[in-house]
Amino acid sequence: MTCGHCEASVREEIGELDGVTEVSADHVSGEVVVTSTAPLDPAAVAAAVEEAGYEVD
Repeated sequence: MTCGHCEASVREEIGELDGVTEVSADHVSGEVVVTSTAPLDPAAVAAAVEEAGYEVD
């Protein structure tokens, strides 16, 4: 992620996962914080990030 638009793309894709109530993304640190009402599959979160066009480290 390199800008606010990148952050928005990642937030949108992750936000579509079942149970997600909040997503915060920071392009400076590359950190994404997800709040959910249920446990999330890390692979599903990674797939959402990749769907937005970014890599998960």
